[in-house]
Amino acid sequence: MIILGPALAILGIGFLCWLVFTLAVYALPFFVGLTAGMAAYHSGAGILGGIVVGFVAGAVTLGLGQFAFASIPSALVRAAIALLFAVPAAIAGYHATLGLAHVAVPSAAWLEIFSIIGAICIGCTAFIRMAAIALPPALGPTTSPEPTQPRLTGATGQG
Repeated sequence: MIILGPALAILGIGFLCWLVFTLAVYALPFFVGLTAGMAAYHSGAGILGGIVVGFVAGAVTLGLGQFAFASIPSALVRAAIALLFAVPAAIAGYHATLGLAHVAVPSAAWLEIFSIIGAICIGCTAFIRMAAIALPPALGPTTSPEPTQPRLTGATGQG
């Protein structure tokens, strides 16, 4: 039983880290959806209306971001769009790393250092994942070229 507790703690922390890195791209759509949903709820739409408005706003934000990233040929504008998605992910990563670091790090200085490193890593991951989700037009999927070697036929020369 003594071995099971720390092993499950390490497994749980590893799962949370994987979850943060996997969902990093969706931080901006989540923030937009949450804000729109709360605004709709407070304007009288009710709980169900707030959920629907929040979900639609988040999905539209993600879809428009991916479409804009994929369709705009300028690398500078694409970098700005990816950065727009990476900054909220870095903020969320800072707070997630801070919460996870509180488990094992007693020093306030080291908590900040680990949190900043986590924010940088998660922000970079969101930037790269945004670039991977929507490839620019020049790097999109292509068909494979024809083979360069001649095809083998049934006739063989023995001699």
